[in-house]
Amino acid sequence: MTGRRIVSIFLPRLAIESWLHRRARQGAAWTDTVPLALAAPGPHGPVIHAATRTGEEVGARPGARVVDCRSICPELRVEDAQPAQDAARLARLAFWIRRWGPFSAVDDADGLVLDITGTAHLFGGEPALLTDIQAGFARAGLTCRLGLAPTRGAAWALARFGPERAICTDPLPALAPLPVAALRLSPQTLLLLHRLGLKTIGDLAAIPRLPLMRRFSRTAPADNPLIRLDQALGRAAEPLDAPEPPAEFAAEARLAEPVMDPSDWLPGLTGQLCAGMAAQDRGCRRLCLSVFRVDGERRDIRVALAAPARDPAHLLRLFQGRLDRLDPGYGFDLIRLAAEAVEPLAQAQPALDGSAPEALALSRLVDRLVARFGAAAISRPLPQDSHIPERSEIPGPPLDDSPAPPARPDRPLRLLTPPEEIQVLYAIPEGPPAQFIWRRQTLRVARHAGPERIAPEWWQDRPGTRLRDYFRIEDDSGRRLWIYREGLAQDGRGGAPRWFLHGIFA
Repeated sequence: MTGRRIVSIFLPRLAIESWLHRRARQGAAWTDTVPLALAAPGPHGPVIHAATRTGEEVGARPGARVVDCRSICPELRVEDAQPAQDAARLARLAFWIRRWGPFSAVDDADGLVLDITGTAHLFGGEPALLTDIQAGFARAGLTCRLGLAPTRGAAWALARFGPERAICTDPLPALAPLPVAALRLSPQTLLLLHRLGLKTIGDLAAIPRLPLMRRFSRTAPADNPLIRLDQALGRAAEPLDAPEPPAEFAAEARLAEPVMDPSDWLPGLTGQLCAGMAAQDRGCRRLCLSVFRVDGERRDIRVALAAPARDPAHLLRLFQGRLDRLDPGYGFDLIRLAAEAVEPLAQAQPALDGSAPEALALSRLVDRLVARFGAAAISRPLPQDSHIPERSEIPGPPLDDSPAPPARPDRPLRLLTPPEEIQVLYAIPEGPPAQFIWRRQTLRVARHAGPERIAPEWWQDRPGTRLRDYFRIEDDSGRRLWIYREGLAQDGRGGAPRWFLHGIFA
């Protein structure tokens, strides 16, 4: 038995509750207390697809003919079912439930399946997690039943035939008293099992397998009771195919003949994608270019942006130099460009001279640098709570959303790590050195400003750490440097003061 934990979510009243929800959004005052039924086409006329609780009480059971129900209850209101809209809502719910687990999918026409392996502790344990899921669906106006088990088949059975919010770790004892209908079998197979006297899963698991293997040897795997039993008990694998949510904005080109290079189609796809985003005032933060090869393989190139954008020229430039990495194989016949992450982006008015705002220019520069060198090669300073220069900032990712520290004109952008010691030849009393040697070069100070005294941080520096006096200097060649004197003469914390060069101004 594996360590997987699967939740099956059964929505027995999805159709009628979704219909009432849609009518409520349109302003209609329909409730579950009205005798109402939804009809769907049947082999001998319309049949009841779903009904309100009041409708079920007056005889409108799912599967019954509409004419028979109306003869019993003439005041029964009958509307057309909308299975397409119900399926669309179920697909949206499949991605909505990923707040509780990373993998989910639609399970039949009235259920969902969710893999919560390793996530239950985030919600206070498995019972608390199931309670939270049920409360979330209740807030959405949906009734649900839940089952949690190590396998998908066992969770499906518990959600539909087990107790409320059933949890099991060993499937066989939990499933043994349940009917064989809990194995997801067709009505014909269920009828045959009942004729054989196999009414519960325990009865099926107890008899020898060889006679059943001969009887169901030609049955499809999805309707074979032995295969379904093995899946429910964890003896056979049943993977969960969790699809990714479709991109909100995408453009694609289907080619009549395979090609080897997508460069000629990329400008048109970029313009089409940006036009769609501009119509809804949206901008993308992540793009994915996908090419589908004729041999069935797919290749992706992803680019990320520092700020939402929809400028076709800028987005197109991010793919320069990266298309050569695609392996075309025997060629590809489908090219797709999708915006995987979008954000609101209102129309921005340019400056009077037609130039873009400074912040926009900076974000585009970051995008180009990341696209060329990779995100690991680009960093930005992140402020820290310290007045020591080398501790006041740490390198962070270029796409981090935290605010950048404000630039100080009296501090250099480039700091040397560690500071480099300089040899002072002549020094001005209580001032900077008049002449010093740095990297085997003798520099003469032409101008200076300071000092700026920075005391050590006593709560984290070791005892005996000396204070610093910083000076901004300019040598006779115009180079601007940031130097400091460590310690004072006769301060009782060491010998003579030492000098260091800490930064270089732009």
